[in-house]
Amino acid sequence: MIPVCPTTALPPGEAIRVEAEEPIAVFNVDGEFYAIDDTCTHQDASLADGWLDGCAVECPLHASCFDLRTGKVSGPPAKTAVRTHRVVVADGMLFVQPGTAAEGAA
Repeated sequence: MIPVCPTTALPPGEAIRVEAEEPIAVFNVDGEFYAIDDTCTHQDASLADGWLDGCAVECPLHASCFDLRTGKVSGPPAKTAVRTHRVVVADGMLFVQPGTAAEGAA
């Protein structure tokens, strides 16, 4: 597992980019934490720099939208989903388990 940060360092409505083999974006949506691949599948842009709207993130480059729970595209121009990753909260710290799909992800 990759340590991310203390839960208090990622306030609601914010995201952080985690360096990994493939970068991962971790989001706090009203106290629920989600992790997806950080790179938009349409063009190379960091989704951690995007805009949150509920459980969706909008890419800052061309406005593609992705569901944080499933990784599925919810708005074009992207056509390919991003991977989700399991987030673990332990002792006030956030960890990401790359390659392990989040619960409920397709």
